[in-house]
Amino acid sequence: MCGINGFSWFDKERISEMNYITRFRGPDDRGIFTDERVSLGHTRLSIIDHSSCGHQPMTNDDQTLWITYNGEVYNHAELREDLIVRGYSFSSATDTEVILYAFQEYGLECLNRFNGM
Repeated sequence: MCGINGFSWFDKERISEMNYITRFRGPDDRGIFTDERVSLGHTRLSIIDHSSCGHQPMTNDDQTLWITYNGEVYNHAELREDLIVRGYSFSSATDTEVILYAFQEYGLECLNRFNGM
């Protein structure tokens, strides 16, 4: 199970420390994203895509959306096909990237399309 850390202010040192503390939850990778408004941390346990392309926090192409996620979307392959038809291209095989682009395409309505946990 992945480890997710975050808070609503900038503090790169603290989010790095939190990732270190939760490293046992995700031994496969570790990442952070910080800006002036938020700090996100992720320790990754690779399940679907074992490559480094599943690194989190993950961003969309223009870096306007960021996600750190733990769960599983069972119908991610079907949703991916729909998004490809709509012009999206994917750099990973993760369900995380599907969630990111589904939110970009459908907004909160994307939640009604997911089957998973």
